[in-house]
Amino acid sequence: MIRRLTLLCSSAIALVSSSTYAQVNYDTVQVRAMQLTRGVYMLTGSGGNMGLSVGDDAAFLVDDQFAPLTPKILAAIAAITPKPVRFVVNTHWHFDHTGGNENLGKAGALLVAHDNVRRRMATGMFLKALNRQEPPAAKGALPMVTFSETATFHINGDSLIAVHVPPAHTDGDAVVRFVKANVVHMGDVFHNAGLPFVDRSSGGSIDGVIATADMVLGIADAQTKIIPGHGPLADRARLKAWRDALFTLRERMRGEILAGKTIEQLLAANMAAAYASDWPGGHERFIRTLYEELSGR
Repeated sequence: MIRRLTLLCSSAIALVSSSTYAQVNYDTVQVRAMQLTRGVYMLTGSGGNMGLSVGDDAAFLVDDQFAPLTPKILAAIAAITPKPVRFVVNTHWHFDHTGGNENLGKAGALLVAHDNVRRRMATGMFLKALNRQEPPAAKGALPMVTFSETATFHINGDSLIAVHVPPAHTDGDAVVRFVKANVVHMGDVFHNAGLPFVDRSSGGSIDGVIATADMVLGIADAQTKIIPGHGPLADRARLKAWRDALFTLRERMRGEILAGKTIEQLLAANMAAAYASDWPGGHERFIRTLYEELSGR
């Protein structure tokens, strides 16, 4: 029961509309740190989950939520380490993962992301699924260092590898692997409170979401701690169950499309109902997106 309430709360936070984000009272948000292993933490607040590496060198942060939360994020980090945030890696370009970029850049952090993250932030984007227009980001919010395939950081006694994956949640997704710590931050390619948001406006694809899950499953073991973009901390078994649910829904959707079913019929049939308990959020949006992608509409 407690696990289900956690999922419902996480889903409600993660899948709200853009208008609701504008109504968030950031004064009431608490940024909390959960230690995963020595020197590695998951930070939560409002927006995408953050990953943190600390040690003798510096603080290394994965994603940074919303700009108004930067003081709270820095305070949470300062309670763990006196070292400054030297690097921030964005897992993708969405506003709930990059909103603190400009503030952290001004504070001295080097902003790093895939090439497509900078491109989309620099030009602005319209997110069709959210009916939200994102204007171009301020110059100071743009990643200063970008990569096309991988970027490796040798820091705090570990190797942290950011790997660009095939178009999945967006076309600029990066999975960050903390090698020695046996931790993986998957960004929004893994949504542990609901079915995924595949942002087709940003080049996302369900095939890439499943392929990325397969990639992480291939390097993970039973002890691997997996930080999802939203929702509670996960492990390999949880990711495998989520991946299998997506694979089943994709294959079933292909069959329904071949049978001539309309999106209205599929929504009425509630074809994702079997997953409502484990992954309660985003069902209608996911089914619509799946139908559009697989039918070519």
